[in-house]
Formats: sequence, structure tokens, C-alpha cells
Amino acid sequence: MAPLFEIRDLHVHFKGTEAVRGVALEVDDGEVLGLVGESGSGKSATALAIPGLLSPTARVTGQIRWRRAGKNQGPSETAESIDLLQQPANVLRRLRGREIAMIFQEPMTALNPVMTIGRQVAESFAAHNASVTRRETRGKAMEALEAVAIPDVERRYGDYPHQFSGGQRQRILIAMALINRPRLLIADEPTTALDVTVQAQILKLLADLQREHRLAMLFISHDLAVVGQVASRVAVMQAGHVVECGAVEEVLRRPRHAYTQKLLAAAPTLRMDRSKPLATVG
Repeated sequence: MAPLFEIRDLHVHFKGTEAVRGVALEVDDGEVLGLVGESGSGKSATALAIPGLLSPTARVTGQIRWRRAGKNQGPSETAESIDLLQQPANVLRRLRGREIAMIFQEPMTALNPVMTIGRQVAESFAAHNASVTRRETRGKAMEALEAVAIPDVERRYGDYPHQFSGGQRQRILIAMALINRPRLLIADEPTTALDVTVQAQILKLLADLQREHRLAMLFISHDLAVVGQVASRVAVMQAGHVVECGAVEEVLRRPRHAYTQKLLAAAPTLRMDRSKPLATVG
């Protein structure tokens, strides 16, 4: 069977600048792939290309094969999968939120500040379930918020984003992403703006939900140590290229590419000599 999604020779250009250069990746059902690299390496551009969320000024070539849901499809790749880059906007809109969901890095910019969190989560469900009643939609939204451990949901359903902590706002984004039980979750640096304690809580929540719902996940980070906690495989990007890909344990313990080695060396540990500067990446 074909992978859930497969990227083939992906190139992304922004006004003459090539941000992604021939990327090839694939993810199976229930698998977590970490995508790692420094800022500007092409991680987010690669991820945004999957659900078609890149700027209209971007020029994207290559293929992103997506295996459609359903049991009555033939055995060939053509019958089972579609190229997302060739689909019209209405098809991509149906896929986004229902089959492919995304968690963004900064919840205060992703959440609408003038809408209650309950309404925002409910709208994520109603957008793909037009036949349900308002009461059913509210019930689904409350279930989703309870699943990500938002306290006292009944009382806080009508609160606004600014009334929640950063970690709670990130949990609300996770609830919005998972309310329709998508097959793929793209998490674009979901813990970067959080302190270490809250980061650990969010990582554990994502890992628990991934196992519970058997989600496929593309987890994007600049931190190999963070990816090592949630992913089974990791791909390392540098300057728009994937320079190394393999099992997390193998890449973390025996990195083959010089760039991966520098990324690991640049991460501080309790054992290193603090009188010496960290390694530089470049």
C-alpha cells in the first residue's frame, strides 16, 4: 500500500529565491516523522505546501501524493492517491481540517482574539459537518477541549484567548486541529514559545493523542532533542535540502552528515564545559 503521503522532488520558489530544493519525504499511517533544521532551512515551507497554505506568490513544483480515505479503491497508486499540488481550491478546503490538520507555532496569532475559544473550536467542527445541530457542535467542542485538559470547560467555554496561558492556548489549537479526527497532523514548532515545563506537558499530550488516535504526524522543530521525544524517524534539512533521514535513534547517536553533527553539538548539555562556546551551525 502507498504511504499516507509522499513528497516527490518538491521545489518552492519565492520571487526568484528557491526555499525548498528537491525534497523527498514520506509518512505512513500512524507514523511520526520529525523535520529538523535551523531557521530558514525550508521546514515550514515544505509543511505548508502539503495542505496548500503557501502564499499565492510561491511557485511550487513536484508532487505531493495523498492517499485518499475509503475502502472501495483499486490497488494502483493512481486509484488510491491524488497529487495535492494539482487539486483545485475546493478540494483542498475539504481536506484541510478534516483529513489534514495543522498546529501553528504561535497560538496568539493563530487564534482570533475577538472570538471565544468555544466558538472557534466549534466552528472547526461545523465547517466539515454541516448537518449537525448547534447543540451537537457545542458538545463536540467541549469534548475536544476536555480531551486536551482545559480545566473547567463548562465555565471557560465563553472565555477569550487572552484569558488563557500560553500553554492553554496551545492546547486549544490542538483541540481545534483534532476535533475532526484527521489522518495527518502537521505540528509546526508547537512548543518553541513555551517554557520548558509547559513544553514537556504539550509534548506528552501530543504523544498521547497520537497513540490514542493512531495519527500520522509531521513534527517540525529546530531542536533534535525535542524531536527525539516524539518521532520515530527524523529528516534533517539544510538550505532547502534534506541532508539526512533515518530512525531517530540512529541519527541522534550516529549522525552521518556534518550539518547534523553540528546541530547536535550546538545543543547544550549538563556534561559540556560551560567555559567554552557552543558549536556554531553553518
